[in-house]
Amino acid sequence: MAQEPGATDSPEGRTAKAPHTSTELSDLATLKALAQPRRQRMLQHLTVHGPATSATLARALGLNTGATSYHLRELARYGFVEEQTEATGHGRERWWRAVPGDRRFPPRSRQSPEMRLVMDELNHHAYAADLELFEQLQLQAQPQTDAGGDPWADAFPYSRGSIRLTLPELRAFFEEYIALLNRYKRPEGDTPPGARTVLTRFLAFPAPDAAPASHPEPHNRTESDPS
Repeated sequence: MAQEPGATDSPEGRTAKAPHTSTELSDLATLKALAQPRRQRMLQHLTVHGPATSATLARALGLNTGATSYHLRELARYGFVEEQTEATGHGRERWWRAVPGDRRFPPRSRQSPEMRLVMDELNHHAYAADLELFEQLQLQAQPQTDAGGDPWADAFPYSRGSIRLTLPELRAFFEEYIALLNRYKRPEGDTPPGARTVLTRFLAFPAPDAAPASHPEPHNRTESDPS
């Protein structure tokens, strides 16, 4: 599983790309630090809106600055955020930004029972937050008309489907997905005008086993066309 893949090189055709590397998060303390719901919300805000101060995050998320400062320090301790060292033009304020990277979790078979509990909590909060944000932004989007509107109102593609794969093929499929994301990653200086941060999420899982032969049930399969 990947968490915010983030190669910092420009896309193919602009400059040479460095070899892609990933980091596995197998330390239980690191996973517990990431699973904290408030920290996940803060990371999501930094990813969507860019660098922020603890006061900015507190106002945006309904927290107090003491809490956001503490959680930022903990996230920085484990390498998920870092202090922005470039001049911001805002005096002595401390600005923080999310650290990009292809961070992966150990497969279920290598997780201890305690790690599985932490991963279940992390995934539960992360997926719920993603779905809530998707629905919220989709409802807020105003379709573009001759009288105006937002051209990005149609920027909510999603797909539901099914394919039959072996386990090695599924792993290869996932790596191709990560490679596609990194192909479109580029430094801020190479980003064209009008570009926006686009959140991408990937979820795949094996369908339930077929019903036992002794209790046959009708097999109905439906899937939507990829959009």
